[in-house]
Amino acid sequence: MNDTSPLPDCLALRIGLAARQLPDTTPGQLLRVLVAIVGEPLTEAKLNSLKVKDLKTGADGALEEMDGAVLRQALDRLHGEEEAAAKTAIPAPQVYEDGPLPDSIQIACASNNSERLDGHFGSCARFLIYQVSATAARLVAVRPAPSIARLSVDHSAERVALISDCDLLCVLSIGGPAAARVVNSGVHPFKRPQAEEISALLHELQQVLAGDPPPWLAKRRAHAAEESKPSIAEAAS
Repeated sequence: MNDTSPLPDCLALRIGLAARQLPDTTPGQLLRVLVAIVGEPLTEAKLNSLKVKDLKTGADGALEEMDGAVLRQALDRLHGEEEAAAKTAIPAPQVYEDGPLPDSIQIACASNNSERLDGHFGSCARFLIYQVSATAARLVAVRPAPSIARLSVDHSAERVALISDCDLLCVLSIGGPAAARVVNSGVHPFKRPQAEEISALLHELQQVLAGDPPPWLAKRRAHAAEESKPSIAEAAS
């Protein structure tokens, strides 16, 4: 089997959900690991028979360095025990009429579940887009990431395009090449050490903005403010 071979949608979904739990691991990479462990063709029975030790020791140790708890979460998804996670409630953006928040920046958060920062750049379900100032924060857009069932596709460029209008990208992890693409698009990526409620991240960022933000962040805020100013033609209309 290779990445372009037909794979039942139900198995593709399981592999995609499992890959979301593994840092810097795409669905296509996990697919190759699973084939190396259980052989071809991949079947539901083969996935259900897998154990954590199989993932740790199989495929020449490709997942050997992964934390056991992380592998357990991925295994649950391979077993189909948490397919409901794919249908987790998606937050609704705030409707507003008054334009961008003054002195705000726009950030993208990689998310799988509700309003949580719990996603890896290459495999998260969606990007939640927030406008954040020192005094306010609001969710302004929810952007679904490329379909996880399309295992053979490199989604990095598509994902960069989804967040290219943002100032910051918040993720649990991001690979070097993808990070370079993000930076080249004008977005500053940074990683958080563990999953958390996005509200906690926003509160922390607001405190930084209200104080003396580091030069790179102050520059981002100034750039965002400049872009939000009306043009001469708009001001005159």
